[in-house]
Amino acid sequence: MAILGNAKEKLIPKVQNVIPVASGKGGVGKSTVSANLALALAATGRKVGIMDADVYGPSIPTILGVTDKPVSLETGRIAPVEKYGLKIISMGFFVPANEAVIWRGPMLHKMVQDFLGTVECGELDTLFVDLPPGTGDIQLSLCQTIPITGAVVVSTPQDVAWNVAQKAIMMFDKLNAPVLGVIENMSHYVCGHCGQKDEIFGSGGARRAAETLGIPYLGGIPLVTSIRESADGGDPVVHADPDSPAAKHFMAIAENLAAQIRIRGTQGSDKKLPVALSSPNEPQVWVEWSDGKKSVFESRDLRLACPCAACVDEKTGHRTLHAETLPSYIRATAIQPVGRYALQIRWSDGHATGLYGYEYLRKLSKIS
Repeated sequence: MAILGNAKEKLIPKVQNVIPVASGKGGVGKSTVSANLALALAATGRKVGIMDADVYGPSIPTILGVTDKPVSLETGRIAPVEKYGLKIISMGFFVPANEAVIWRGPMLHKMVQDFLGTVECGELDTLFVDLPPGTGDIQLSLCQTIPITGAVVVSTPQDVAWNVAQKAIMMFDKLNAPVLGVIENMSHYVCGHCGQKDEIFGSGGARRAAETLGIPYLGGIPLVTSIRESADGGDPVVHADPDSPAAKHFMAIAENLAAQIRIRGTQGSDKKLPVALSSPNEPQVWVEWSDGKKSVFESRDLRLACPCAACVDEKTGHRTLHAETLPSYIRATAIQPVGRYALQIRWSDGHATGLYGYEYLRKLSKIS
């Protein structure tokens, strides 16, 4: 059962912003990004905490070099460990080392509620929550238990990573938790000897996808040895070498995230969404925008403009879908809004993986 109303606020009443950091799949460096992003935001003078909610593989204590355990307060609640100016709490503090965690949904849900209900975070401007990869019970329980300001999604340039990251974005939208932005980790490799840049995982895939969906692109982080070494050593690069190029990437992303948090605070969530319609007898899609303007798309043209990875080459950005490969007659068989930023359209040729961001659609229709 979800916690509703004021009950959600009471769990962490002194925390202004809760920012889950998610990824669709493992291995994209989400935890390293979470730790450095928290340190970067704290370096601006904000009070920041980080919660490691990855019960299956908690790594924040290792990345931040935490060896102390939380202490119990007289109130019966638990005080987070403090290091590098961060308040840190991790599932790893309460799960025996080298012990596999095999918990089902109800147990995970209760664990999240108990965890949040017993931790005394104190006053924080921002609490980052490092989620496990994927779209499972931990993510669902968190969004049902505490008020989320907005999520950050970490991906890498490859199609396989971004395709799965999209599922995380859709999950947050279905849970009414906005996505504040996308971070592209390992955006390029920088040689430690000569400084040469090599885009070994492709170029700008997460940026292009974010722009297509109308989601803010917060920035890219290069694949450099110092980020890995500092995380393995328990002293993340933002703290260990704050003047390094790697640390400055995180600082810039933290500034962009802070801006999105401010925008979110002023906009609210009551903005009217566009309305999209199609007719079973007409090969057209109509979109009525919140500003009263209307767009009419020929269905075949819109199908050819699909921005998904099956229709666009991730490395070059060139279209791999060509008009001669499509049937002469195509229509939209179903149109489904995805959160507050995109439409998912199922076409009569069976294609349904493309997400058409509202900003992308306005550009296609040449509406400013």
